[in-house]
Amino acid sequence: MATAGADIPKLTRRRFTQLGLGALAGLALPGVSACSTPSSDAVNKQLVHGATGGGLKDSLDPHFPVTIPDIARVRQLYESLYRFTPDYQIEPALAEEISPNADGTQWTIRLRPGLRFHDGRPVRAQDVRASLSRMLDPENPAPFLAELAPIADLQSSRVLDGRTYRLVLKEPYAILDQMFANYSVGIVPEDFDLARPIGTGPFRYESFVPGQRSRFLRNEHYWGEAKPQFDELVILDFTDDAAKVNALLAGQVQTIDNLPTYLAGAIEKQGGHTLVSETGGWVPFTMRVDTTPFTDVRVRTAMRLIADRQEMIDQALGGYGRLANDLYAPFDPAYIGHDVPQREQDIDQARSLLKAAGAEDLQVELVTSTAVGTGGVESANLFAQQARKAGVRVRVKKVDPSVFYGDQYLSWVFAQDFWNTRLYLPQVASCALPNSPYNETHFEDEKFIGLIRSAFRELDETRRRTLLQDAQQIEYEKGGYLIWAFQNQVDAYGPFVTGVTPAREQPVSAYRFNTFSPVEQR
Repeated sequence: MATAGADIPKLTRRRFTQLGLGALAGLALPGVSACSTPSSDAVNKQLVHGATGGGLKDSLDPHFPVTIPDIARVRQLYESLYRFTPDYQIEPALAEEISPNADGTQWTIRLRPGLRFHDGRPVRAQDVRASLSRMLDPENPAPFLAELAPIADLQSSRVLDGRTYRLVLKEPYAILDQMFANYSVGIVPEDFDLARPIGTGPFRYESFVPGQRSRFLRNEHYWGEAKPQFDELVILDFTDDAAKVNALLAGQVQTIDNLPTYLAGAIEKQGGHTLVSETGGWVPFTMRVDTTPFTDVRVRTAMRLIADRQEMIDQALGGYGRLANDLYAPFDPAYIGHDVPQREQDIDQARSLLKAAGAEDLQVELVTSTAVGTGGVESANLFAQQARKAGVRVRVKKVDPSVFYGDQYLSWVFAQDFWNTRLYLPQVASCALPNSPYNETHFEDEKFIGLIRSAFRELDETRRRTLLQDAQQIEYEKGGYLIWAFQNQVDAYGPFVTGVTPAREQPVSAYRFNTFSPVEQR
């Protein structure tokens, strides 16, 4: 099935520059009217966003988003009990309070008054119970609550009144507030039906074609202070950067995520605007530690020493990034990435480690895709060039987004991925434990697991920080990630939309389109 913009010719970077950014300005996208010179009414009616990637397995499921367009859609339809502010601080959302008992084995959730779903029904404690039952299903837990599911005692948990629910756990769990702030743990009605998805988000469902487009209407019942200013929101999937950028310049979309960084200056000259956010997002190289050649920690370390991280930042990210040190969660108070020795390119040491591991003539395939976002494919090609200096032959295999995030996702031996900003323990729960839903490196270290299990139970923040720092040391020494940079997220928006502000969590103001407003034209 063709993706949105499929009729727009694909251009190489060189050809793209030769033609000029506005060369495709007259081309139309399916189901979207051109808005380069729209009337005020047209602007007020529709906001169109161009999202990067997507495919036939795209979903509207509130608890199982995977691709970038999935995330953009989920954030319109559903909301969690807590949420993150633009500067990445936790604040109440649907819940006015979530409080633990003395040992963290019971958490009382108190909803805000007056909340309503898209269809006008009130949000009740029974809906919280049903949502948590769906997310904590031990047979199919929501990815970001997979660590919580085995210890949730739903039989003993109770609805206390119309706005209050008490979740009972079989053992202490110290960071439930952090986990409930994740965008993918949205509250849905007790009779939730994915065919007609209903939530509390600022926009409500109208239509959805996987891999192509989705359309939402303003939620007239929205509770938040930032009421949506657009009657309609359309999200289009783009697998081609040239098509995405030219759609913005043509006025056919008003916002895009993951602008190719080399175009940041040119966009401004063409009448658009860039949005730069300092995030904790990362596009890692993933090495499966349970599969040769990466079962040998010396090979994994050698790969980390092959990388010229600054060159990748300068070229793959156009300078829009900060050095990373193979550890994630830079905004977590326990982060040790600045305290351990910064890994730099050391070809001699990499060669020595590969020789000791019997891998002098190493050949590996590196799987990548445009779906991992800005800098992914470019950094893969750069790494392949850098690896030649160490005698390692890396064959870069670029695949379609629907293949990359298809049946083989999480089984690639050497690949890439993308992650948005998270605190350390929620990130670990997502990717670094044996039962993590996205353990793409297949990392399994008993000492690490023990430290993390203890940290989940530890309510004292000082003691928990020590446990997390010890766990990070193990990942630094033995992990399967090559994390070379934290991205300064670069997005873009057109001249007829305002209210677009930086956010640390995710692209385009963390997809809070309800905070955007149309610019009235005369």
